Amino acid sequence: MPEVLARRELLDDLAKKARALGLAVHEDEEQQECSGEVESIGAKWWFGGRKVTYRMSCRLTESDRTVHFREAAVERSWGIPPPTLTVETTTTSGWKRDEKRTDVSVGGGGSLNYGQVRNALEQVAAAAGWNFHLEGGRMP
Repeated sequence: MPEVLARRELLDDLAKKARALGLAVHEDEEQQECSGEVESIGAKWWFGGRKVTYRMSCRLTESDRTVHFREAAVERSWGIPPPTLTVETTTTSGWKRDEKRTDVSVGGGGSLNYGQVRNALEQVAAAAGWNFHLEGGRMP
């Protein structure tokens, strides 16, 4: 059985892992949570543009030693977005969604691996002896 880490240590480990995955992480000690985001797909041209941002948040409750995790991919566009070729594979089981998306466009592109951060942070929480709860359908 793994040794149970204290809340502060786990929050630091979660933030460190999220940073290693490329997210800009913000920690809030009072709320016992951390959040992060990364712009993974972006394309611009003369008439407009499109951005896809991955966002996540982890809130810890020490009473039941649970990490409450939320995630979302937010797509924004303005004007007339550039023509884009998108290749996407999605697997859904309940609220758990794994998606790999790659965009190639005139003014940019990028790729998004939705679920990679969740899986990595779930492993960190399990190694620390905490429960991991995915709060599906709720914005981070």
